[in-house]
Amino acid sequence: MRLEARLKRDWRFLRGLNRTLSRVKTIARDSDNLVCDDLQAAVELHRARPAMTFEGRTVTYGELDAIANRYAHWAKGLNLRRGQVVALFMPNRLEYFPVWYGLSKVGVVTALINNQLTGAPLAHCLNISGAAHVIVDVETSPVFEQARGQLERPMQQWILGPAHGDQRDLVQALKSCSQLPPDRLVREGMTAADTALLIYTSGTTGLPKAARITHMRAQLYMRGFAGSTGALKTDRIYVCLPLYHATGGLCGLGAALLNGGSVVLRRRFSASPFWKDVVEEGCTMFVYIGELCRYLVNHDEDPDETRHKLRLAFGNGLRPDVWPVLKRRFRIPDILEFYGSTEGNVSLFNFDGKEGAIGRVPKWLRKRFSVRLVQYDVETEAVIRGASGLCIECGPGQVGQCVGRIGGDVRAEYSGYLDKAASESKILQNVLERGDAWFATGDLMKQDADGYFYFVDRIGDTFRWKGENVSTGEVAERLQAFEGVDEATVYGVTVDGADGRAGMAALVMDRPFDPVAFGEHVARELPPYAQPLFVRLLPAMDTTGTFKIRKVDLVADGYDPSKVKGAMYFHDPKRGYVKLTKSVFERLAAGAFKI
Repeated sequence: MRLEARLKRDWRFLRGLNRTLSRVKTIARDSDNLVCDDLQAAVELHRARPAMTFEGRTVTYGELDAIANRYAHWAKGLNLRRGQVVALFMPNRLEYFPVWYGLSKVGVVTALINNQLTGAPLAHCLNISGAAHVIVDVETSPVFEQARGQLERPMQQWILGPAHGDQRDLVQALKSCSQLPPDRLVREGMTAADTALLIYTSGTTGLPKAARITHMRAQLYMRGFAGSTGALKTDRIYVCLPLYHATGGLCGLGAALLNGGSVVLRRRFSASPFWKDVVEEGCTMFVYIGELCRYLVNHDEDPDETRHKLRLAFGNGLRPDVWPVLKRRFRIPDILEFYGSTEGNVSLFNFDGKEGAIGRVPKWLRKRFSVRLVQYDVETEAVIRGASGLCIECGPGQVGQCVGRIGGDVRAEYSGYLDKAASESKILQNVLERGDAWFATGDLMKQDADGYFYFVDRIGDTFRWKGENVSTGEVAERLQAFEGVDEATVYGVTVDGADGRAGMAALVMDRPFDPVAFGEHVARELPPYAQPLFVRLLPAMDTTGTFKIRKVDLVADGYDPSKVKGAMYFHDPKRGYVKLTKSVFERLAAGAFKI
């Protein structure tokens, strides 16, 4: 029976792997076939089929393409040349995908700005994009206006809605633009190695970095998931993840649109209408991040939760304890968990549904995959090298950093960030042999004897909360600006029943702590996912001999008032920051708060 189960598992793995590789094997860095050509080919095949539904409106492939073509001609009318950048700062809406698809047709790069950002982080992302134009809507325009004073150069604002002041009316401007595809000669000489998008990631330290997504990389995402999901033209894929992220914006859309299927797009995720939505729209798949799934399993029972036509859920970050509940309670036949980073070259797929695993590389296929785990010292935050000076590979069950070899085929390509220094900082040299180069993912994993990979934790100062990477350095900097803070450090702590780690701030104050004023400050300065859930007051920071704050001790202390000396606060969703007493801690442990 065990042999039979193993053979079945291997067959499912090979089937998924072959489906994926068959879609990506023709991608080449020197090819003149760009991601917009892939999409155009799908349009020609499925012109009359429904492509996308959003808030009651459905457009066909032909109509979606016509919208994209207007944006292409709009860019041409502004004399935007290939390689120049337009920033896109909007929530999910029907026009989001056609904007960057259309701009890619004339070689213009789109910077996908996180629409949850405000203030200094928003200005930073806009500044490093190099864009002279930004597309907004009525929701994001006021936020842009507030950050405008921190921009390094003038930026023309184009709004999908009523224009005020020096804003330009994009709706009106598009009316005079052609719906026909621009001449392909406009991108003559471009190759798949040219940049198509900028997608922002916090990396492991500091402010967000702009990852350079080449046409080739966008094709790998979109084609890869068009193959790995086994999607058909009859599939309807529910996408409620933000389109500024690769998971929703490339993986989710690619699975549908390159196969003639439909995207059911929502502005944002909400657990309450989720199942009703999925049932009414006849969805057959949905794309997730782990936090989304946790919200679903923690939500009250819904009569629609088993009336759906779903056959697959695919995404990343699904917790091992949530996985079986999600599958059994909601009767989802298959789950496809994967691992990948926006800027990196490591991709893993769990094609055979092993609960808790993020992917698999069997021993007999190891040479086909340039993914390895190397021993890592979390205290010194460095890989461990042997007497030869080379890194030491991990054995089964041993935790190490995941790395991906750079070079070879396009799947091993590392395009990095706009910032050259930031890109180089992620490269490890002389890893398994002299002269080699590997991308350091910044993630700790372990692998079992059957080749399954399991995510353990993130290295360094970044932790993941509510589906977003939170840079502790950035958050601490904003907290330092609060009146009375002498020192601030931020770290992630595990909360029972929650995905990722919640933010906790340790503060040294020079005056009494005002929780109300502090709450107002963080609400003003930080997006919701980056606002600390816990605050701890310290008389002084404990530092190492090199004056680094000993976060490892703070993380170990956690937020249990019976174990921690001194005042602590918890961000109550209804009352703001309140004293973290024993009773509050017990209610928190019992799941009384919706966090």
